[in-house]
Amino acid sequence: MSLVDRIRSRFHELDPSTQSNYADFKVNGTILELSVSFENKKIEGKVQYDLTNKGNADKLILDTSVLNIKEVTVDGSVAAFKMNKSKPVLGSALEISVPKTATINVEIAFETTDKCTAIQFIKGDTGPYVFSQCQAIHARSLFPCFDTPAVKSPYKFIGKSPAKVTMSGRPVENETPNVYVFNQPIPIPSYLVSITSGNLCKASIGPRSDVYSEPTNLRQCQWEFEKDMENYIQIAEALVFDYEWERFDSLVLPSSFPYGGMEIPNMTQLTPTLICGDRTQTTVMAHELAHSWSGNLVTNRSWEHFWLNEGWTVYLERRILGVIAAREARSKGKSDEESKTYGEQARQLDMISGWNSLVETCNTFDPLFTKLVIDLEGKDPDDSFSRIPYEKGFFFLYHLETKFGGVEQFDPFIKYYFKKFRYESLDTAQFVETLYEFFTPLGKKEVLDGIDWDKQLFSSGVPDEPVFDSTLATEVYKYGEKWVDYIKESNFAEIPFSEADVASFSSEQSMLFLEYLSEKFKALKVSAGLVRRLPSVYPKYASSQNGEILSVWNDILISNGSYRAEDEVVNNFADWLGHTGRMKYARPGYLLLKNGVSSEYAIAQFKKHESFYHPICKTMIEKDLGLI
Repeated sequence: MSLVDRIRSRFHELDPSTQSNYADFKVNGTILELSVSFENKKIEGKVQYDLTNKGNADKLILDTSVLNIKEVTVDGSVAAFKMNKSKPVLGSALEISVPKTATINVEIAFETTDKCTAIQFIKGDTGPYVFSQCQAIHARSLFPCFDTPAVKSPYKFIGKSPAKVTMSGRPVENETPNVYVFNQPIPIPSYLVSITSGNLCKASIGPRSDVYSEPTNLRQCQWEFEKDMENYIQIAEALVFDYEWERFDSLVLPSSFPYGGMEIPNMTQLTPTLICGDRTQTTVMAHELAHSWSGNLVTNRSWEHFWLNEGWTVYLERRILGVIAAREARSKGKSDEESKTYGEQARQLDMISGWNSLVETCNTFDPLFTKLVIDLEGKDPDDSFSRIPYEKGFFFLYHLETKFGGVEQFDPFIKYYFKKFRYESLDTAQFVETLYEFFTPLGKKEVLDGIDWDKQLFSSGVPDEPVFDSTLATEVYKYGEKWVDYIKESNFAEIPFSEADVASFSSEQSMLFLEYLSEKFKALKVSAGLVRRLPSVYPKYASSQNGEILSVWNDILISNGSYRAEDEVVNNFADWLGHTGRMKYARPGYLLLKNGVSSEYAIAQFKKHESFYHPICKTMIEKDLGLI
């Protein structure tokens, strides 16, 4: 058995997270019409599929979950349909009898229910608001579909609402009031389908980019992103190839949005936690932009191969940010060579933080989900999501970059890979096959043969640690070690540290320092009295509105400060959590309250705010707190 066949034998041929018979059909085009009712908090719609029957299938099976199906027509005639009994995680399969003809047109009328996990109706700052989030398998609760990333289709979207609508495509001029039309000629999977409606305004952040938000936050959003947006695009184009989606617009959503960003084509969704007034979190925008190639153009075939989306995206993101850092160094008078070196050191610093995150995740997460390629048979993909596909995926690609001799040798493969699989979905075996296809003629087959593929792809836990350029990290660690020496030797009468010590730290260095303090304070069992004095030592961290800083800072205080439920620090943090729907902060935040204060307090705070959270976030926090 060949290497590629051996790898292929280790995972499912078909996506285990769908009940659809997607392998029997090709989707030539999709028309999706969605009508928003703020009053009834539901969406009614019609979806029309232009299908090619690849074999002799006499039935079409689509994914649905908690949907009401109103009517089905096949080739213009009303058709019988059957809703199968709902299965945990997967929902109810919709079966439709179809002719065995080569082409079939199917139209389904439907409406969402109050159990829909893909949408959230809220009261925005300036009026009613609704947004959707379909990753990983929540599209089936919005409309009947082949809910698998293996299926991609061009779309025509029609949104109807009394408020402005955005969807996953390019706006098309339309004169009908309250009707918004979008065209998406590039084939996309169901998880990238999106609808948002509310009082939305826009402002320019680049020659081919606008940012949308409610009017109260628009200028802050514009300032946060306008400095680097076009630079990000141009750097990414040089790494891969020209941006194909025409425009890279983005939408800053209300604070209940559960992710940092979601790479919706032509309208990337962003958390408002990025708008922190210092441009330190614009790296998320670089990440979502990178998805325009890795994920949106070239897509994982199932969520078992999620690393192909996220590992590649983190890789491209860090390359983009390395170039940005080099340019900033050059603007400060450094030579071209010095700037290039600094850019790589900045990339390596971000890698070190990523490595620390990877190690922590591997040590605390279900080992079954710390593999690069995972088994999702009978499992909810949401339960498997963590830093693993992002960081373990990145470090696998960095391992390959290093094996082949560096970025100069690896970069031509980037362009080849993305051109080969453009508009398609692939699995890990195809990725490995493409490595051999590209590098064997270059005399690199022995390099590939020397890789332990089983270990890299299918082993749980932490991979082999790479050798880092720790130049920028060493500055942080040297300062952090002074804290360790002080803790071990002092009676804490006087704290010989101040905010001036960290004034020269970049935002990435500040994060690394706080993560270092968090680790050492726990390991050394620092006295609560010392911990409670930290806000007076570092007031800028204590008052930060940056969620990255704020979350780690509170972890240091609450984990080590022996605070009680009535203390101001605890209550301020709990209040922040109650208005922060981003799962990266909310989930560990409630666990911090549970472990650092009490389970009763954490549950009480969650219950107080649970109606605020998006259904996906709410369910995950309930699992974390043992409520379900």
